[in-house]
Amino acid sequence: MIPVANPLAQYLAHRAEIDAAVGRVLASGRYILGPEVGALEAEFAAYVGVRFGIGVASGTDALVLALRAAGVGPEDEVITVSHTATATVAAVELAGARPVLVDIEPDYYTLDPARLEEAVGPRTKAIIPVHLYGQPAELGPMLEVARRYGLRVIEDCAQAHGAVYRGRRVGAWGDLGAFSFYPTKNLGAFGDGGMVVTDDPELAERVRLLREYGWAERYVSAVPGFNSRLDELQAAVLRVKLRHLEADNRRRAEIAARYEAGLAGTAVRPPRVRPGATHVYHLYVVRSARREELRAFLARQGVGTAVHYPVPVHLQPAYRGRVRVVGSLAGTERAAREVLSLPMYPELTDGEVEAVIAAVRAFGGDACD
Repeated sequence: MIPVANPLAQYLAHRAEIDAAVGRVLASGRYILGPEVGALEAEFAAYVGVRFGIGVASGTDALVLALRAAGVGPEDEVITVSHTATATVAAVELAGARPVLVDIEPDYYTLDPARLEEAVGPRTKAIIPVHLYGQPAELGPMLEVARRYGLRVIEDCAQAHGAVYRGRRVGAWGDLGAFSFYPTKNLGAFGDGGMVVTDDPELAERVRLLREYGWAERYVSAVPGFNSRLDELQAAVLRVKLRHLEADNRRRAEIAARYEAGLAGTAVRPPRVRPGATHVYHLYVVRSARREELRAFLARQGVGTAVHYPVPVHLQPAYRGRVRVVGSLAGTERAAREVLSLPMYPELTDGEVEAVIAAVRAFGGDACD
């Protein structure tokens, strides 16, 4: 079976470097918020193109702490999308606010900026554009709306490490950016981890306080806070993998180009790339009106797939009636019925890529536009 993702393959690709980094931490006696975390924070912030990075325990925590640092809390509303990992919407509720959901652009699966302004109300405090699957959202119009209404912009970059929009990496555009280091991400740890990035020193300091009980000095809480710390072992692993991120993203783009050429004229529609943006293909997501048939067929051919995401957040039992939906989410609901993720990770061999293409072509069916 060719898996849809394979974190073990990345460990094996960089095993000597990773083992050395882990050994260095184990021998140091420092395991929480030590020099490895500090070094990763500086290196990753420089990579994104901002001044500050603050390591936290997960991508969800990165969103929660970013929202809290931006002053979002009870009685506030935050605009985002329903076609996303549940973590995006869960983070809004964990910050005490109410999610407001709008539809996506059908070609790019990200928040439709044309639907944004109608969602702004008297309680709106922030916007969370989600750079889904590695595709940058259309940030320009969103930032204009945010400036007009005095809203914070918090980028959900959990799936877009290294993606570029109009010449700058995602995470460097909004007031804050939130990244996940879940093992399958383009930059993944061997456990949970996350980071908040920002150019604003005051916001950076608020996130630092919030991640560790609000301590300005040890054991003295200046503000109510959390326990959300990135540990030294994960930071050391991530520092190794960060050195390879650009090469890995280039390989992902090569695989995507092979898929696009090989799948032309088949019953699936390959992803489209936003003009002026660089897609980093965290996931390679195709569309098919016969998705479930295709998925079962590919499984029989030894090709793993996944659905990101099968149920929009506004239709999930936990959130039905709890979120505010603005306008029709027809694009979101159609995407949930049709999207399918094919295998995508840098260690895929050319032979495996060709095997996936051959399996999709063997499925047959009418060409998808």
